[in-house]
Amino acid sequence: MLLDQERCYRAVASRDARFDGHFITAVRTTGIYCRPSCPATTPKRGNVEFLPTAGAAQQRGYRACRRCLPDAVPGSPDWNIRADLAARAMRLIADGVVERAGVTGLAAALGYSERQLGRVLTAELGAGPLALARAHRAHTARLLIETTPLGMADIAFAAGFASVRQFNDTVREVYGVPPTTLRTEAGRKRGSVPAVAGTLVLRLPYRPPFDAEGLLGFFRARSLDGVEQLDDRGYRRTLRLPHGPATAAMELDTGSAHITATHITATHITATLRLADPRDLGPAVARLRRLLDLDADPVAVDELLGADPALAPRVAAVPGIRLPGTVDGAETALRAVLGQQVSVAAARTAGSRLAAALGDRLPPELAQDGPDLLFPTPTTIAERGREVLRGPARRIDTVVGLCVAIASGGLVLDAGRDPADLRADLVALPGVGPWTAGYLAMRLLGDPDELLATDLAVRRGAAALGLASDVDGLTARSENWKPWRSYAATHLWRTA
Repeated sequence: MLLDQERCYRAVASRDARFDGHFITAVRTTGIYCRPSCPATTPKRGNVEFLPTAGAAQQRGYRACRRCLPDAVPGSPDWNIRADLAARAMRLIADGVVERAGVTGLAAALGYSERQLGRVLTAELGAGPLALARAHRAHTARLLIETTPLGMADIAFAAGFASVRQFNDTVREVYGVPPTTLRTEAGRKRGSVPAVAGTLVLRLPYRPPFDAEGLLGFFRARSLDGVEQLDDRGYRRTLRLPHGPATAAMELDTGSAHITATHITATHITATLRLADPRDLGPAVARLRRLLDLDADPVAVDELLGADPALAPRVAAVPGIRLPGTVDGAETALRAVLGQQVSVAAARTAGSRLAAALGDRLPPELAQDGPDLLFPTPTTIAERGREVLRGPARRIDTVVGLCVAIASGGLVLDAGRDPADLRADLVALPGVGPWTAGYLAMRLLGDPDELLATDLAVRRGAAALGLASDVDGLTARSENWKPWRSYAATHLWRTA
């Protein structure tokens, strides 16, 4: 990845938080790497180099700044726009695939050889898959050190390290201090909020503005009884993670974030996680970020869409609109198919009935006073779905057929899929049409450029704004909205 060195330095000199996550600033004289908005004294131009990822900085021997915490920033919005190999690999690495299946498993999931994968990632991101995964493990370890009372040996293996020695060496190399020092420093910062066994309270940063109200409205209309819960405290739901179940409670502030000409105030969502297995921390964080579209660049989206006179009033009224994502590709795909050709309310009723009949109950220590039901697995629905599902036989066949495809491994629904390949695999299934395939590409992969021009609500929203509401006319007008047509479609949904 070629970075504009002069533009990067101007961003660092102005401490522009809009560039956090876009690149890393590495200072040769101190051996430290920072986020662009680090409050430390701006280094001289000749003493810095700019790198695309923390993994690239660590591979060059730099250690993370403990003042600005460069690994605790919004993720790169490049992964929202790009669907190439590097972007897909980064999404899978964040989901912990290397820790679970190694580089061999990562390469197999992406359909490349290990050598090809390593060559592309090194050229694009400045580091190979092992170095990028190591940076991810270090970040997970820091979160566990700072937010839980777990012993260091437990943290080492939960974060994916092969040994305690490897864990200690990596933390020292990345942060410049031993793990115990990180815990001591975190205790001073945390003050009166103690770490509680089994519970992790995390800050998930994002770039403002952030349309929390829109996301909450979307989830509220579709929430399934026992699986999700929305109240004054925000949004809570159950999770199926690689090593066990979990619950997540997210506090979403519906107030607008402040933006100045060059600075954005630090903003975050508070997420409380209860995990059956601490090894699932990394995947849980990655999935919550995708669910809430926290790595989006709303300023870039709003600037482009706001340039269209018809969309400008909507963009001004709803700044920072987000794409609702997913924490479980299979669950979202099944719920989408259940909702084909019925109302949102009817789809919610059908999904709640299915979850109540075939879902798994959480142990009380995970559920406590929140949702306590896991959405059923594709295998369970494939075996027993016909006993529970109601409605036209064709739709039941579609749901069960989708579950069979997922359970058998014939259909893979993860963040590493290529959008075009995912659409092709979905429409090849009986009963799954182009609208459902596009909708799932938007929600499963965060595809930013899916217009859904055939969607009735999108067309009604377009008509309400004085835009062409026929498919061809709307598609032609949307050429000016690339690559953010998914966000434009979300505005049109809201308008309708």
